[in-house]
Amino acid sequence: MNSPLLSLKNVTKRYGSHQAVDRVSLEVASGDAVVIFGPSGCGKTTLLRLIAGLEVPDNGEIWLAGAQASGARRNMLAPHERGIGFVFQDLALWPHLTVQRNLNFVLEAVKMPRPDRAARTLAVLSLVRIEQLSSRYPHELSGGEQQRVALARALVGQPRVLLLDEPFSSLDPELREALRSELARLQRMLQVTTVYVTHDQGDAAILADRVIEMRAGRIVAVNDTNRKEHGA
Repeated sequence: MNSPLLSLKNVTKRYGSHQAVDRVSLEVASGDAVVIFGPSGCGKTTLLRLIAGLEVPDNGEIWLAGAQASGARRNMLAPHERGIGFVFQDLALWPHLTVQRNLNFVLEAVKMPRPDRAARTLAVLSLVRIEQLSSRYPHELSGGEQQRVALARALVGQPRVLLLDEPFSSLDPELREALRSELARLQRMLQVTTVYVTHDQGDAAILADRVIEMRAGRIVAVNDTNRKEHGA
């Protein structure tokens, strides 16, 4: 059996007396799409931030592609060394940069050769179907367009793992359904390993190969879906 691309081993994170993540162990194989489901405050976002290296576990280990990324109270790999794309709940687009420059910033960080950047940016904007918006600023875009820019920015550096923190939660139901179907299409096409956090059960049927349910910082259930068998 192949080693998992992402592995968490008894990971714990506390904020003062609050146990945000409580002895979580999880393995995600390359190319899989995992949805972490649960109510607000159950530790889902903290778990993503730990995987990304934006938080440091109090105990436990996080491994990426066979290398230890984090241990108790320390990171072995900095966030920019992990090969992770992150779509934040508030999107966190840089408002003073155009769409193209938002993506170029990532390509500079991963040290892609300058002559290759324009083609890579265009390719990814085309993937999310907003190539015509490359010269716009975030405030000139609709909510759905901003979501697509955030997704393109997360994908442009060709991440090993894509993390998404309820990116469609602020959208109306019709647009949310359209964009999560688009995300499922991209995940199948690119075969990028994906961890998607949500409190909406409807997301799991479209996006998940496996659903992880969290309550009070702990994993309480793990369910495989039949998405792959049905080619959804």
